[in-house]
Amino acid sequence: MQNNIINKHNIKIYGTGSQTLFFAHGYGCDQNMWRFVAPHFYDNYKVVLFDHIGSGKSDAEAYNFETYSSLHAYANDVEQICKDLNFENIVFIGHSVSAMIGILAAINSPNLFQRLILVAPSPSYINYPNYTGGFDKEDISELIKTLESNYMGWSKAIAPIIVGDSEKQEIEEELSNSFCAMNPDIAKHFAKVTFLSDHREDLKNCNTASLIIQCKPDALAPIQVGIYMHQELKNSTLKVINSPGHCPHLTTPQLVIQAIEDYL
Repeated sequence: MQNNIINKHNIKIYGTGSQTLFFAHGYGCDQNMWRFVAPHFYDNYKVVLFDHIGSGKSDAEAYNFETYSSLHAYANDVEQICKDLNFENIVFIGHSVSAMIGILAAINSPNLFQRLILVAPSPSYINYPNYTGGFDKEDISELIKTLESNYMGWSKAIAPIIVGDSEKQEIEEELSNSFCAMNPDIAKHFAKVTFLSDHREDLKNCNTASLIIQCKPDALAPIQVGIYMHQELKNSTLKVINSPGHCPHLTTPQLVIQAIEDYL
């Protein structure tokens, strides 16, 4: 049973500490995106890395379009991994869409997670009255239309916006290549689930203590999003870092490491 789930999600475990740091990657990425941050914690923690189904070296055959039509399915996977492998004292560290996946998992299994660390999170990317998500509905519709008609072109165009730092061209290229490495049908489906989701109402149901690491500036999740989440999440701490873009664990990993260390 354990080997099945380990192979299914390409799970890697490092360190032998009594506390588990469970790292979850964002859309279009895989566990390798944590390579500048996770090793820093190997000596003092048990560090768990994995790939969401359909991403990285996970078992793509396990991807079901109906099942993974919402973020709840990904949250269920996270819970299942932690329960099947008997992880304890878990600190969930999720980037971007995985931040919301971690919140949903913590709502479902409040005793499973000790704390949540949310890197560049967003409960909704769409602007609503009294909420700034970053994009108008028309923008998201156009984004979805573009990725459906020309996914490879979309991947190359969106990567610089996500990275947000023109001097990090190698990161832009890596991100674009990561998007392009996914099964295009799965990538398009996961993108729609990510960018069309709205989990603002779920925030008030999460009681797990959390750290919000908000990048400034971030085109995908502007600072208003971090402030909103801090207001809505009980027991939350907001840490704003001067890191342009949406992937600080790749572009400014030391700031992310420091924020995690200070919180822990």
